[in-house]
Amino acid sequence: MTHADPPGLDLGRLRAHLDEQLPGLVTGTLTGEVVQGGRSNLTYIVEDGRAKWVVRRPPLGHVLPTAHDMSREHRVITALHPTNVPVPETLLLCTDPAVLGAPFYVMEFVAGTPYRTAGELTALGADRTRSIAYALVDTLVDLHAVDPGAVGLADFGRPEGYLERQLRRWKKQLDGSRSRDLPGVDRLHDRLAAALPVSPEPAIVHGDYRLDNVLVGSDDRITAVLDWEMSTLGDPLTDLALLVAYAERDAVDLHFVANASAAPGYPGPDEVVARYAERSGRDVSALNWYVGFAFFKLAVILEGIYFRFSQGKTVGAGFAEVGKGVLPLIEHGNQILKEEA
Repeated sequence: MTHADPPGLDLGRLRAHLDEQLPGLVTGTLTGEVVQGGRSNLTYIVEDGRAKWVVRRPPLGHVLPTAHDMSREHRVITALHPTNVPVPETLLLCTDPAVLGAPFYVMEFVAGTPYRTAGELTALGADRTRSIAYALVDTLVDLHAVDPGAVGLADFGRPEGYLERQLRRWKKQLDGSRSRDLPGVDRLHDRLAAALPVSPEPAIVHGDYRLDNVLVGSDDRITAVLDWEMSTLGDPLTDLALLVAYAERDAVDLHFVANASAAPGYPGPDEVVARYAERSGRDVSALNWYVGFAFFKLAVILEGIYFRFSQGKTVGAGFAEVGKGVLPLIEHGNQILKEEA
């Protein structure tokens, strides 16, 4: 029986490389499959009939000559493994594109469930749902409590001017995908630019922290935080604000993102913030700015998706609907900052 290679993963070359770098790790015929989900990098589960591992590589067609993305992901996960933040153990980083056509790394397989929908959580009951949501917040607190210098990540980012650079970056993204009038978007940007808060002490920022980017064990504890491709050193409140923005999914009709926060028992945004503030001891009084920025960023991301769809560069079901979700995000962001004023 032959096993077809998944797209972008030559199992024969992978096996040869693993045998050379980690002799004895693989003992049987390798099989592999692509894991759905994640932002852009490809994730595979490979196994030899005895053990499983996870391989991460850039998307197909990735043309950047550097191993920067893979190296960064591998570096932050490796650095966090000895801490209280649950991450898989990394086994190998390969920066030579000759092996698989792109840089990649291998890490241990961690069992757990990535809960995405309210239905999946509803089946667990309100008490377990609340427990899982609290664990999500508490793990974020643990991440932000890690001293970057103590784990070798002092130079992992440039925290000085982080918010200003982030706002500038997302404004540039917006300008690059403008194809229609978006009432209120410039007002939202200008409000954010005029009221930049003073960031707290920098922390390791995940960049896309949400329930479906973690694995949850059968005991409702988080077994692994995944998808570190946007991680850096920066303002920790940006992670919290994005978590809050996702929790307000129904208020802005974000029907195309995971709706886990709609499950009975899932704490509301105020409760999420209160739990984080209590556990971390951080000042969250300026959080409205961060949540407004989170909605601006989400609006830009969705407009970019809609723009690519309108240009015929993205095909598939549901992309036309994405465009309808942009204005409510802009309006909600403006409303939050208006209340703050």
